[in-house]
Amino acid sequence: MIKAIFFSIFDNTEGPKVLHQVPPDSITASPTSPTQPLINFASVSSLVIPRPEFCSRLIQFAHNGQRILCYPIHLSSPSYTRNAFLFSFAFVLAEETPFASYTTVVLKLANVLRTLEEQSRFLSRDTSAPNTGKIYALCEVLMEDLNNYCETQIPIDESNTLNVKLFPTYPPPPPVLPHYVPLSTVRLQELVDDNWDLTMLRILPYIDGVNSVKQISLRADADYKLTRKAIRHLLYYGCLLLLDIFQFGAIYAPTAEIARFVDDEEVQEECARYITLPPEMRGHDINGEGSGEISKTRLVELYLALRHGLSVKSWYAEHEADLTDIDVRRFITFGVIKGFLYRVHKYAISPAAVKQVKSMNKKKGLFDKGKSKQKDKVGDGERKIEEFLDGTHCFDEICTEFLISEQELVGRLKNWGDVQIIHR
Repeated sequence: MIKAIFFSIFDNTEGPKVLHQVPPDSITASPTSPTQPLINFASVSSLVIPRPEFCSRLIQFAHNGQRILCYPIHLSSPSYTRNAFLFSFAFVLAEETPFASYTTVVLKLANVLRTLEEQSRFLSRDTSAPNTGKIYALCEVLMEDLNNYCETQIPIDESNTLNVKLFPTYPPPPPVLPHYVPLSTVRLQELVDDNWDLTMLRILPYIDGVNSVKQISLRADADYKLTRKAIRHLLYYGCLLLLDIFQFGAIYAPTAEIARFVDDEEVQEECARYITLPPEMRGHDINGEGSGEISKTRLVELYLALRHGLSVKSWYAEHEADLTDIDVRRFITFGVIKGFLYRVHKYAISPAAVKQVKSMNKKKGLFDKGKSKQKDKVGDGERKIEEFLDGTHCFDEICTEFLISEQELVGRLKNWGDVQIIHR
């Protein structure tokens, strides 16, 4: 939120001077003003109105708990006194406010007013008293509209209009790996228009919370790099979440956040709505009747029954009677999304493979010339699998990379002999 906007110039008699400020007395206060200025302008005037070599640059600094953004402009012309005119529009924000989106507004405002000054002396010929006139009105409308609507359209004269908008800035999306499963948080099909990217349009039908990024690329017959880029774009705007591949052989365990789920009845009700199967898909108990509404106690007990070392398949077998009307994939997914379940991944470590990869990195040209005995043993089709046996690549990643099942991967790993599989 903008706390103040002010317009200052270099006065040939007084030096750096604030002509207009919104709100009044927010930058330089009169002796009779009851308010305290946000900043001490005398202390920062050399930054707001700097030497000519520092002009036409974005300047941002913190002072007195405030963040000041400005883009000072220096114009040279014989028509000015001392052949120069130096001005600056500055925004004042709270020091902790993310200011990236405001920099483009400050830059555009400075460039538009520089053009107006060069064309018609819009700024230098203004003789309005402080905090009156067109320039003050411009600052006033700009601050009010950006704080309330994040955009504004201000007519300056018959030929010029100032259009600016604050675009939100989001943190960069997390890395997108081939084995990640994107799950949409909005109805993507309803957002589609004629300007959407072709790759995006091709992959949308396959973003269903089941297909991994690589599977989406293959099924949509789209380039993997373009697919990953499109998914990162959707992640950036909060349209997707990234999950792991759901398998009944996977292991999930509660986190410390499970305590919040146990105490929060509202989240429990949300969970019950999300995981309940449609009536036509529900199973039946031993009496041939559906299980009915899912109780909150039953939900909590089922989540607490998940533990390290117990696969989803084994957990399902233990609680099959309680799961007749529950979508198991959604049950697990809900816990992961809310943060009270985590996936226990499998990793493979082979000292021989790690040693071999290090050797190959040192002797890159010898891969095709001299083949180690270990490579001859595992066969030509598995020459690159050793790159994934350093304990940093989970089974999901390896299986997705080589398009094989976990059972087939385990079979290949047996050929290495010294492979250790760890869960974490």
